[in-house]
Amino acid sequence: MGGNRNRDAPPDLGWKPLFDGKTLDGWEPRGNCLWSVLPEGVLLGQRTRGAIDALLAAKPPAAVRDYHEWISRQAWIYTRREYGEFDLHVEYFLPARGNSGVSIRDRSRAHGAIGESDAERPDLAAFPKTTPAHIGYEIQIIDDDREKYPTGSVYTFVPARTGFQRMAEWNALDIESRNHAIRVLLNGVPVAEFAGDPARSKTGPIGLQLHDQFTVMMFRELRIRER
Repeated sequence: MGGNRNRDAPPDLGWKPLFDGKTLDGWEPRGNCLWSVLPEGVLLGQRTRGAIDALLAAKPPAAVRDYHEWISRQAWIYTRREYGEFDLHVEYFLPARGNSGVSIRDRSRAHGAIGESDAERPDLAAFPKTTPAHIGYEIQIIDDDREKYPTGSVYTFVPARTGFQRMAEWNALDIESRNHAIRVLLNGVPVAEFAGDPARSKTGPIGLQLHDQFTVMMFRELRIRER
């Protein structure tokens, strides 16, 4: 897989693996997606045909609206646990033209973003039918620094400083989540900080995004330190 891998933080600093590098224990795939564990403990996320198969079964996708609805449908994988204040370390490999993100505090677990019916998950039916970035927070991962919200941004709130992401290489994202602050570091450099929206939850699961039907992403060295 290449790239320089960070050593695990010493146990006395409080870091714990969030992904064991072998299984998906403790994680819940959400939407039409396939998550696999590769050698060397790499988590690979890919899309599946479920959404387009359902569309074709209903009617031919002749309308532009139907096509856009299909192509933009998200998928995710979430921790089964919820977290309060924490430090999170994630390493990611972003393909050319890739688009992904890390979700925090989204207690809807992407219910609206994946097109899941309320009957399938009545426990999530009360949440607004929107994407995780509008319920909790999404820390952006994208390959273009010209975007309004480049990698490291607190999406829709704070654009990140640019010039610190390495294309076609592994990158490290560190997220410090506190009750009254969210701070993001990209490859060790502070790039964004936000006080948070008082109306939004201060707790929730952690999620990894497959942004659209063509997204492929790799993650590794996921670890967390609860505060």
